[in-house]
Amino acid sequence: MAETKKITVSLPNSLIEEVDFIVAMEKKNRSEFIKEAMKLYIREKHKVQVYKQLKDGYVEMSKINSTLAEVGLEQDMAELNVYETRLTGCEKV
Repeated sequence: MAETKKITVSLPNSLIEEVDFIVAMEKKNRSEFIKEAMKLYIREKHKVQVYKQLKDGYVEMSKINSTLAEVGLEQDMAELNVYETRLTGCEKV
């Protein structure tokens, strides 16, 4: 088992009553409950951070993809113009 350290936490009575109700129903103690709650909180914070990084990455990629699409469209239009010029034998006005 990992090394443990005792800490003191001050909580409002209403919160302690809710915790005590839950730990009694789940047959746990306050320490187990608080340890699980802290782990859950840390996991959720990590999830939020990862989601933010993913969102930022998608936004950045959308800008890059939009620029690439514009460049590709310009190139396609230039090639279409060359193709149509060859077909008709005269340049577009």
